Amino acid sequence: YSNPTGITYSDQVVTRLASMKTKAKDFRIFWDNAYALHHLTEQPDPLKNILQTCKEVGNPDRVYIFSSTSKISFAGAGLAMVASSENNINRLKKQLSIQTIGPDKVNQLSHVRFYKNYQNIQLQMRKHAAIIRPKFSLVLNILQSELGNKNIATWSKPNGGYFISLNTMEGCAKRVVQMAAEAGVILTKAGATFPYGKDPYDQNIRIAPTYPPLNELKTAMELVTICLQQASIEKILRERTIWEHEVKEAQIV
Repeated sequence: YSNPTGITYSDQVVTRLASMKTKAKDFRIFWDNAYALHHLTEQPDPLKNILQTCKEVGNPDRVYIFSSTSKISFAGAGLAMVASSENNINRLKKQLSIQTIGPDKVNQLSHVRFYKNYQNIQLQMRKHAAIIRPKFSLVLNILQSELGNKNIATWSKPNGGYFISLNTMEGCAKRVVQMAAEAGVILTKAGATFPYGKDPYDQNIRIAPTYPPLNELKTAMELVTICLQQASIEKILRERTIWEHEVKEAQIV
């Protein structure tokens, strides 16, 4: 599940990335699969194995897959992992041998002893989903009830991951975040998911509903929708004023 949209690449996209012609012989894909197991529904999105696909199409060294247990066990203190071809892994080992003496083996052992196998990891993630799913449902229901059919916002409806991607009218995201902060609700900085935090359309806000309790989340999201509607009204009135001014000038000419 991609961050922040929650989309999952189709088999066709995975195959195209693995097999596409590239000018650089050492072209590499850094495949961030941090939310591989973070399902919210009983019908999780399938994702084709890009490492195996690269091997099948004759580009075995093309991809590095990265992941971690950051949102499985301990946030920022779990285990990181990488998967790639034998050539790439050997190259990484040489680099890492210079950078660090070794990983935290005690932490590795604690994870192995706790989870034991893949089935137990899946069980743990279902427990996570039972806590998180109601929060996602609450946010989506509020967005629909307050903003649906008003043509001022769109949002993702992910089957997994940790975020909901909310798109305002162009030029409104920063204003929404500002108004929400002034009212006491701190949102992720507008455009945070774009390179250097610069959203060219100033319209994307990443909603992270996992932390607050449901009652606080409900109040916060209701406030966010109010701010979004006010920011949209301001934009519409501003554009109408500009349009009326241009019409008057045209009539004078």
